[in-house]
Amino acid sequence: MTRSAGGVRDDRKRAHEHNKLEKRLLRLAGQAIGDYGMIGPGDRVMVCLSGGKDSYGLLEVLLTLRARAPIDFDIVAVNLDQKQPGFPEHVLPDYLRARGVPFHIEAQDTYSIVTRVIPEGRTMCSLCSRLRRGILYRVASELGATRIALGHHREDILGTFFLNLFYGGKLKGMPPKLVSDDGRHVVIRPLAYVKEADLARFAEAKRFPIIPCNLCGSQDNLKRQEVKRMLAEWDRRFPGRVENTFNALARVVPSHLMDGTLFDFTGLRAGGAPLPDGDIAFDDEPCATPDADPTVGVIRFAEAG
Repeated sequence: MTRSAGGVRDDRKRAHEHNKLEKRLLRLAGQAIGDYGMIGPGDRVMVCLSGGKDSYGLLEVLLTLRARAPIDFDIVAVNLDQKQPGFPEHVLPDYLRARGVPFHIEAQDTYSIVTRVIPEGRTMCSLCSRLRRGILYRVASELGATRIALGHHREDILGTFFLNLFYGGKLKGMPPKLVSDDGRHVVIRPLAYVKEADLARFAEAKRFPIIPCNLCGSQDNLKRQEVKRMLAEWDRRFPGRVENTFNALARVVPSHLMDGTLFDFTGLRAGGAPLPDGDIAFDDEPCATPDADPTVGVIRFAEAG
């Protein structure tokens, strides 16, 4: 049966929107990789694949960038099977074989440990994360990985910043690149500039076989969820606020904070010459607005090395 003209137009519109979305994800990931020197020639990137939308998106973006980049780097996908009840063990291996991606499934029963140690009703994320990190670091060494890639996005980074601010009393976030706890690995977050909403749309368009996390995802009272709702409300009521807050994480002025380890307040003296920043913190300046097009950028990591 012949499709209607309206149906054909709808298909073309969806294809156009998906193409725009994919280009945006590739540009932002490429820009983040270039800005922070995440990947270089000869790197072996271990992509941590959980079965959620973010890690699927990360893998897809890195596969596309690798195919287009003039530098060579390897990708290996790793999943930690934590032996959660009902976990569909076949989904990720079937998907990765179909995509032709080398992979390793690490089976470790961290679920029993977490549920035994953490009292019912308490947040399990902290212990679960520590166990998961230790296992993934070991696997990275065994696989010869030089980079461990995680699927954290812009809202994850902002959420961590506010959690540390509200509950930890620290100006501390989630960096796009860091050295692992054991000092032996480099951890990267290529989706640092990407919005969670774009990853959700990308996952829907690609029809990724999503596997929900029933261990921590069912805990509705998590502080991270509270912060996530706060950011969503800001985005709805105050356009530009979330974007400006995220941009501020890369525009730190130590002389206008209070950390004496970052700026020598005790040794500060008037030198008779004007300073670039000076005391403009007291001026009533108009707030900066976010860039009109956040997708502007190039895949600069291709120039690494």
